[in-house]
Amino acid sequence: MDVGADEFEQSLPLLQELVLGADFVGLDIEFTGLRSNQSRPQQISLFDLPSEWYLKTRQSVQQFTICQIGLSVFSSIEGESNKYVAHSCNFFLFPTTFGVLDSEFSFQASSVQFLNQYGFDYNKFLKNGIPYMNEEQEKKIKHNILTGNWKVRSSLDKDQIKVVIDEVTRWLDLAEEGDWMTLPGIAGFQAFEIQLVLRQALPNIWTVLRDQGIIVKKVSKQHRWYLENTSCDRESCWKEKILLSARGFSVFFQMLVKAQKQPLVGHNMMTDLLHLHEKFFRPLPESYDQFKLNIHNLFPVLIDTKNVTKDIWKELNFPRVSNLSEVYEVLNSDLNPTKNSGPVIIHASKCEKYAETKYPHEAAYDAFLCGSVLLKVAHLLLWRVHGAGSLPELSFPLYLDVLAPYVNQVNLIRAGVPKINFSGPDYPSIRPPILLLSVRRWPGVSEQQVYREFQNLCKFDVRRLSRSQFLLLTNKFKDARSILREYRGHPTLQISLYRYWRHSPDINCLLQVCGVVATWALLALVLGRPDP
Repeated sequence: MDVGADEFEQSLPLLQELVLGADFVGLDIEFTGLRSNQSRPQQISLFDLPSEWYLKTRQSVQQFTICQIGLSVFSSIEGESNKYVAHSCNFFLFPTTFGVLDSEFSFQASSVQFLNQYGFDYNKFLKNGIPYMNEEQEKKIKHNILTGNWKVRSSLDKDQIKVVIDEVTRWLDLAEEGDWMTLPGIAGFQAFEIQLVLRQALPNIWTVLRDQGIIVKKVSKQHRWYLENTSCDRESCWKEKILLSARGFSVFFQMLVKAQKQPLVGHNMMTDLLHLHEKFFRPLPESYDQFKLNIHNLFPVLIDTKNVTKDIWKELNFPRVSNLSEVYEVLNSDLNPTKNSGPVIIHASKCEKYAETKYPHEAAYDAFLCGSVLLKVAHLLLWRVHGAGSLPELSFPLYLDVLAPYVNQVNLIRAGVPKINFSGPDYPSIRPPILLLSVRRWPGVSEQQVYREFQNLCKFDVRRLSRSQFLLLTNKFKDARSILREYRGHPTLQISLYRYWRHSPDINCLLQVCGVVATWALLALVLGRPDP
């Protein structure tokens, strides 16, 4: 089901009911870009501590925006064992433009091409996207709306506003008190904005929003005063409606936050969490630890299916996969020993297009895949613990118990640790050891040249240590072993294991200083000793 600005407010009661009654919610987000083309020191690498990775990625999150959020709400069917129904929704989003709010964001050409390849509807994103804002933006716009200190911005530009005012003004010159006219084709958030402009510009009219458009009625100033102070549509209530409409998807985000007992499930969801924080909660803090704490308070139960499947995939001897769709296909195939005994998942009535047709990289479809993978992997884990013949009565709480080791462990792409722990300290690195490359007879060699030297054999992240020494790091143990073997005895490129206490320039400098100090102290002792 696709939801844009025109349908969103009418959908909220149903969405709230679904979320509050859910066992868990699958999430996927599409963006206008993933990672900005930063200078080399700002690019993420396997050398990064989680805090360094966070600060680098934070810049990209602030540069790009969300164009589509997909949610798939999974609920167990009462009275039917191990059967679930999935309600999947696409939400097209566009930043709120009202008063002081006028966001700037970038498009990345590769991301646009990628989504276009999979049929993304950019018209719906740009023309009918649901507005949203974070808490800081909400405070600003609330203050401006309630105090009347606001101005028209880009959502309905000034020329269009002028045309509407001119049309109503011409009509007023000929109309008598009690006459009315209709402004058709204006709905949603823009309808509130145009009414606010008209009421401020023309003291002898009153406006009402109806299905056919905005009704403008000519009234006396006394009647206008009466309506403003006695009507259920008086300005104070009406401004609250404007704020509610301007908040848009942020209203639903708060519903998700309040439903904290339900796990939020994603696949490689770290970037999703960064955007959720930045766009709907607060601007991302500079402190990595504060970010972790904020996310844990918002969503106490997170499950990243990438982290779960990566951990068990080799153990179950499944073929190598590169994306979520391939994971889903393997778990749905005969390679899965629990294929026929696992959970049954059906689509809700308005979401049946996903039953027969694949829609990769459509956010709601990928959110559905996340939820389905979670249930199927949980069933596999339970089967591995209990065996095929002795499975207890199946339920989602039982699945959640077996998934407990993976809760709040979110996969991290290209960093010094493979995952982030949102409910405690991060785990130490389990990456292969850092290698030290010493270069001879290659003056002026750069990091990029070193990278190209090894790229046909294996891929390493490269960091300069000194003029003729570089650090090499890979996330595959076999690559580290391979390069040590292949370059053993090489005349110009010597590779060995890096030892911090032995090879660090800082330690070497400290030892040299200590050596100089010790030498001078010894000389002072010898020269200062009195003759016998």
